[in-house]
Amino acid sequence: MSAVKIDDLNLNVRRAARNLIGDAFARSVRRNPQREALRFEARSWRYAELDRAANRVANRLLGLGLVAGDRVAAYGRNSDAYVLLWLGCVKAGLIHVPINYALLDAELRYIVDQSGARALFCDADMAVHVEALGPTLGCEWRGTLHGGSGRDVLEWSQGAGDDVAPHIDTTDEDIAQLLYTSGTTAAPKGAMMSHRALLAEYTSTLLATDIRGEDVSLAALPLYHSAQMHVFLMPQLLVGGTTRLVQAPQPDRCFELIERERVTSFFAPPTVWIAFLRHPGFDAARLASLQKGYYGASIMPVPVLQELASRLPGLRLYNCYGQSEIAPLATVLRPEEHAERPASAGRPIFNVETRIVDVNMQDVAPGEMGEIVHRSPQLMSGYWDKPEETAGTFADGWFRTGDVGYLDEGGYLYITDRIKDIIKTGGVVVASREVEECLYTHPAVGEVAVIGLPDERWIEAVAAVVALKQGATASADELIAHVRENLAAFKVPKRVYFVEDMPRNASGKLLKRELRERFRT
Repeated sequence: MSAVKIDDLNLNVRRAARNLIGDAFARSVRRNPQREALRFEARSWRYAELDRAANRVANRLLGLGLVAGDRVAAYGRNSDAYVLLWLGCVKAGLIHVPINYALLDAELRYIVDQSGARALFCDADMAVHVEALGPTLGCEWRGTLHGGSGRDVLEWSQGAGDDVAPHIDTTDEDIAQLLYTSGTTAAPKGAMMSHRALLAEYTSTLLATDIRGEDVSLAALPLYHSAQMHVFLMPQLLVGGTTRLVQAPQPDRCFELIERERVTSFFAPPTVWIAFLRHPGFDAARLASLQKGYYGASIMPVPVLQELASRLPGLRLYNCYGQSEIAPLATVLRPEEHAERPASAGRPIFNVETRIVDVNMQDVAPGEMGEIVHRSPQLMSGYWDKPEETAGTFADGWFRTGDVGYLDEGGYLYITDRIKDIIKTGGVVVASREVEECLYTHPAVGEVAVIGLPDERWIEAVAAVVALKQGATASADELIAHVRENLAAFKVPKRVYFVEDMPRNASGKLLKRELRERFRT
């Protein structure tokens, strides 16, 4: 056979072997056509039904005049229509742009305009926020996810449109989604996630987290957030599991659904697990069906972890750590590893390499703190239209996370703090997590955040913001004395503030920046 013919054959093989997210989902549909894939409110979708519905959405999107590579913004709460728009986008070769539904006005406009979205779909009751931006908003097509008329994703999915997947000329290196960072220190940046990166992450996730087709999962965290979408919903759909969608992790509602639907797996950040434990309606018997509990998005205090394990002893716990830029899972601490290393974030997953480096990108010794960096096929292709920020985030192919931590001799990762949350007080460095862990051992403390505040003497003073358990009492002096008994003097809070509730974003992360602003004077 001639070299030319071999090259032609190789080209045809590469074309035939194209692997996109829509292809992976289609394979799951063929294996599980009649199994329930998704349920939201009164609507239930079997895998074959969900696939045909997503194909209708894909064809209607292309019918608007959108072409592969165009951006489509999704601005809404959790719903089956939200999932259908995402699946419709990847099937049509379009780039899905999830937007935090708490954003309004200039923040909303920034992401729509910066992404160059040609279309935007929102919940019907949120259309007023889009309309408030006026006719200068860049996108030319606007519609609703559900509850509207005309260009409405749910109506499209249930209509009589073409339900065969469109043929698109897309490769696995093309972008499937722009995941915008939270913008805590600068304007949000859109992490470009390719089909290849997301599929690599799904493979890693399935190997590390024991997600199985028999799982019944409760998805209560926002789907605009990469963890709920890409660590849980999509891997669940790829193995034939069932997902029960709700709009928010409200404890009473979640308790009801877990008990009634016999939910077996649930993911939430530590703040939500803490809210469950502190809720007067918490009853271990109602949560008896839960087999796997996943936590991540922020650091879980060890005392809270121990309380959770003692009150739900049959629950297998998984610590999931990562960032949006790595799709987002990077390390996992499995249930059998919790007893020996409860404070660890686990070891790197299948497709991830992790190092701890100094400011010169040189490896530090085991047990020594430094910046956490990753190398992986799961990593983003860069930030959308921000080449300088992209270049500053990578060093020799390694992604700089901005997190501080260390590896032990066994290769297990420990997260010390975010770089921006490290407190430099009186010339010494204090990790906020260490002080928080200490305060959580006080019986009256329900939740705590330790921050650095401006101080004439100390430059930054260690300060603790505390929400007490319901019915509990404690004074600032008592909490300060508790820390002084257990930690070095320079780590003891100089100030203690009491609050009823901690500020959180929609994905449950505690917003320390808001606490710094509130108590800085």
